[in-house]
Amino acid sequence: MGEHLMSPSASPRDMKPPLAQIPPEVAAVSDYEPLARERMTPAAWAWLQGGAADEITLRENQAAFQRLRLAPRALAELAGAHTRLTLLGQAFEHPIFVAPVAYQQLAHPDGERATVLAAGALGAGMVVSTQAGLPLDALARQATAPLWFQLYVQHDRGFTRELVHRVQAAGYRALVVTVDAPVSGPRNRERRAGFALPPGLSAVNLQGVRNPPPHTAPLGRPPLFGSPLVDTALTWRDIAWLREQTTLPVLLKGVLSPADAVRAADEGLDGVIVSNHGGRVLDTVPATIEALPAIARAVNGRLPLLLDGGVRRGTDVFKALALGASAVLVGRPVLHGLAAAGAPGAAHVLHLLRAELEMAMALTGCRTLADIDESRIWRGG
Repeated sequence: MGEHLMSPSASPRDMKPPLAQIPPEVAAVSDYEPLARERMTPAAWAWLQGGAADEITLRENQAAFQRLRLAPRALAELAGAHTRLTLLGQAFEHPIFVAPVAYQQLAHPDGERATVLAAGALGAGMVVSTQAGLPLDALARQATAPLWFQLYVQHDRGFTRELVHRVQAAGYRALVVTVDAPVSGPRNRERRAGFALPPGLSAVNLQGVRNPPPHTAPLGRPPLFGSPLVDTALTWRDIAWLREQTTLPVLLKGVLSPADAVRAADEGLDGVIVSNHGGRVLDTVPATIEALPAIARAVNGRLPLLLDGGVRRGTDVFKALALGASAVLVGRPVLHGLAAAGAPGAAHVLHLLRAELEMAMALTGCRTLADIDESRIWRGG
């Protein structure tokens, strides 16, 4: 559908077309990464793969999962095993969600439309980004699995209220408010690649918002603290205001502090997503799987926890659940599948993760998700 959107410096010769069918040698999520890189412009690839500063947290998100070991169990009863769960009163076939990723037409011309189809085919919950390149109501009309909406609260609170009402009217089932990026800018990798949105691609769901005045700081002046951005940064007061604008469940995405998670529970929030924004905002913060256990202990079941960042295997999903998460969100790997082969590629990524999760459950003696707990993490001895 259409042509790839390209940066001005790109040429169609720079990219391979999406695969017509998935090669049989694709046996793991990581196999999609080189296939995706061949089908995206260098600048778009830098945007998708990049992290903040030296990308230490970006790398640690995966490395921390790899340091954890599983404790196998033998001879367990597995009859009737399943991966179903209920979250916020909604039924899901498995705990693997599609994370919000902006501008998905940079990966494939069908963009979010293809990802919604993939999520529906696999029974996966999906969180649609505020910065999607396609209208939120059009995506909702074709969804066959629950959609949640990721919200960047705009400094224009009137526009934010109208956007929330549009989301609710379209049939989205929850609001996921990103709280870890009150200020942000281009990452080093995408700066060096000269990334810019190509003509024809924009955050269509933000059309009409009044933007804050631009800020350019001369040398010697505060580069951030002198800008209007800090005056409109999101606070707990804004979260309380937002909850008054909607009847939808509200989750906070971007929590790494046990104290913040406890306050979310105290404030009556409906869930927390343990996330460091894929390592894209502040470098050298903990990997999400490292932050999860302390948060789980602090909230003690008062609200559901989800996790994103670094999930590349079904065993990673299992480890997150063992350490206190109810579900995980997967971003970059789904985009790799999307770039490589459109909706079938994105769906295959989700299928691979679910298959590996079920294998991990079987080999650790877990018949249902409720059986997955910290005893399934190897502690030595």
